[in-house]
This record gives sequence, structure tokens and C-alpha cells, in this order.
Amino acid sequence: MKRAFDVILAAIGLAVAAPLILAAVLLIRLTSQGPAIFRQTRMGLNEKPFTCLKLRTMYCGTGNVPTHEAGASSITPVGRLLRRFKFDELPQLWNVLAGDMSFVGPRPCLPSQTALIAARRAYGLYRLRPGITGVAQVAGVDMSDPERLAALDAAYLRDMSLAADIRLILATALGSGQGDRVRPME
Repeated sequence: MKRAFDVILAAIGLAVAAPLILAAVLLIRLTSQGPAIFRQTRMGLNEKPFTCLKLRTMYCGTGNVPTHEAGASSITPVGRLLRRFKFDELPQLWNVLAGDMSFVGPRPCLPSQTALIAARRAYGLYRLRPGITGVAQVAGVDMSDPERLAALDAAYLRDMSLAADIRLILATALGSGQGDRVRPME
């Protein structure tokens, strides 16, 4: 049921969001060098790496590090706007359609985030597809606190349901959670 819900909602979401994605792509390309769609390897279902898609919010040349390890000066002016309204996540609807992600689940991490991977492994969280949003994101817990993040994700694993997914999607759409924070200005 969860997968069917994801596919239907992602297809509708992509159709509705296409003009927003196109406008964002144009803004990104007009205001900074580099591709508008950012591709990054993340850890997925059963610890299988996949390519996660996002609208690029950082300048090209920013290191391949978790967001909480990047400096605020790495974010483009358009990127700040995209992050504020969470539009940078819209290309992940394609990841949902492709089966790499779900709407709700643990946020996918980088292969280099070994402490988080170990914590998630201990809770059995790699049985879940990573999500565009999740309990930890709505609670404002970012990836800089791997143990707390994994514990919140484990609570979702214990209590997951379609109703819980809908509540988390609505909470995210209505502005709950801030995602991973960047370091203050350098």
C-alpha cells in the first residue's frame, strides 16, 4: 500500500510541480554556474547506494559533505530561497517514482556518514526506503546528531502507517522542520 501511495502521489506531484521545477532550473542557471540539478550518491534501501536528485542550492565546488558540515557561504542566493520553501527537494519525486525513495522514511545520508549508517544499521532502518521527509526532519533534528536521528527514525519504523505518512507529509508541506542546518557564516 505504501509503495502504491508513493507512486500515485509522486506522479501527481511531478505533474503539478513541473512548472516550479522548470522556473527554479532557469533561476539557478541564470544566477550561478553549473548544473541546476544536483546529483549525489546516498545510501538507500538495504544500504544500496543510489543517485539522489535535488535542485542545486550550493555553489559548484562545494565539497561533497553533509549539509551541516558546509558553510552558509556555500549557499547561493537562489538556493536560500529554494531551501526556505523546500523546493530543492522537488526532483526527489523522480527518485520516489524510480523506487529509490519514499515520501516518508529516514532522510538518505552520504556513504561517508559512517556514524549515522552504523546507528541506522543497529535499528534495522535500512529495511526502509529513505524518504523525502520523516519524523526527524519534522522534529527539526538534523544529521549532525546521528544517534538521536536514528532513534526518531526507529520510532517511525515501529509506528509506520499510511495515516502517519499523511500526517508527516502535511506537517512538512505546512512548514514543520528545517532540514539540515548549515554552519554559520565563515
